[in-house]
Amino acid sequence: MRVRVLEFHLNGRSGVAPYMQLIQQVRQAMRLGLVSEGDQLPTVKDVVAKVAINPNTVLKAYRELEYDGLVAARPGVGTFVTRTLTDQSLAAHEPLRQELQAWLAKARAAGLDDESIEALFVTTFRTPIEESA
Repeated sequence: MRVRVLEFHLNGRSGVAPYMQLIQQVRQAMRLGLVSEGDQLPTVKDVVAKVAINPNTVLKAYRELEYDGLVAARPGVGTFVTRTLTDQSLAAHEPLRQELQAWLAKARAAGLDDESIEALFVTTFRTPIEESA
């Protein structure tokens, strides 16, 4: 059993409920292989201290993850990952991450701020890719 330190971050301007932001961040960590089966998630107390959030919000997020079969709570011990969301594409992540980091550097050098970069990425991500004939 390893305790994984997930660095939760909340964005009050995102329009996404705080408990959903926590769920999304745990699921992303699972998808990227940052947490593995048997790893312990940060305690509610630790999350509350680092993110300044209501304990019930953290509990709601952890209960939702438990309902989805991704974690299991052990009273008095903590919350543990019971399965992950990684797949065969995990090996491709690092080269793609490096390419994305290079692209981000180019975007910043071109004068784009974080909101502009995010807007460009999201609109491009949601635009269907035209297949070559």
